[in-house]
Amino acid sequence: MSFYEDKILPHIIDKACSMGQVMKLRSQVVPHARGKVLEVGMGSGINLEFYNPDHVDLVYGLEPSEGMRRKAQPNLIRSPINVEWLDLPGEQIPLEDESVDTVLLTFTLCTIPDWYAALQQMKRVLKPGGELLFLEHGESPDDSTRKWQHRITPGWKKLAGGCHLNRHIADLIRDAGFDIVELENLYIPKAPKIAGYIYKGRALKPVQG
Repeated sequence: MSFYEDKILPHIIDKACSMGQVMKLRSQVVPHARGKVLEVGMGSGINLEFYNPDHVDLVYGLEPSEGMRRKAQPNLIRSPINVEWLDLPGEQIPLEDESVDTVLLTFTLCTIPDWYAALQQMKRVLKPGGELLFLEHGESPDDSTRKWQHRITPGWKKLAGGCHLNRHIADLIRDAGFDIVELENLYIPKAPKIAGYIYKGRALKPVQG
């Protein structure tokens, strides 16, 4: 891991992902988590303040970046939530089959190199009927914005920890075999459109499959 990835990038990502409007969106998604939770790309623990401790037994925090795990320490100290770190990438989730009730994805799916393998792993560890909660940015439906997303993404990935601006998040989730039961799309107010088109919702793991 380079100096930039370990020391600088965690601070940039933390600031970008904790802006006021982003935090408001997080507050609308995270409280729905229940039981044993797998948070994929837990980062600096930004979501911890939004978990309901009466409804959450344990959070497995999947975060391969040592720099982000270090940055999470103050949030872990303040939180009543019990967190167990998993320091492997999303494509390698070290949990038993059907062992979690909720999977949480917030601004993470854009960065995972093999998104399909990662979503299959999430589906594997999720109990039948369990929920995938997601809050992600991705491909815009507007032609002009979408064209710029495709143009900029190759360079953007190098500076933003592998972040893709142009992934159609809902399609990825469906392609992995989840049933989306709730979906809201919007632009984050005052954010650049290329990075601010949001997919927010809930998906279920089918009871069979």
